[in-house]
Amino acid sequence: MAPTNMTMDSLSPKEKNKLRKPIVEKMRRDRINNSIEKLKLLLEKEFQKQQPNVKLEKADILEMAVSYLQQKNQPQSIPVEHLQQDYNQGYSWCVKEALQFLCHYPKSGEAQKQLLNHLKVPQNSPTFCDQKKATLANVPSKIWRPW
Repeated sequence: MAPTNMTMDSLSPKEKNKLRKPIVEKMRRDRINNSIEKLKLLLEKEFQKQQPNVKLEKADILEMAVSYLQQKNQPQSIPVEHLQQDYNQGYSWCVKEALQFLCHYPKSGEAQKQLLNHLKVPQNSPTFCDQKKATLANVPSKIWRPW
């Protein structure tokens, strides 16, 4: 029979702790089990890659989660040359896109020069607009038809 309020008042603090301890311990175990289950659901895809169709114990789930997090926290060694190449490609693409945008406005010559200066593109290098004009100049005015 569970202790009532009257009997709880008559118990010493030590006896009260003895009665509370199993309840507190059960709550603690429930929290641990819930957290492990949530961890299992979060990392379910990783677990399926490593051990498909295997019932995992709590210790297995914790070990695999630790292993997964250690792998994710290791710095990826990307060669500096590759990073520099990616940066240069992105920078070139950005310059090209900006110049294409400015070419749509006929009075953007000064803005285009300022942009090239700001982006440190050599002024004597042909811009997209210049290349476009040169391409259009090479196109014959009459359309050639085979018939």
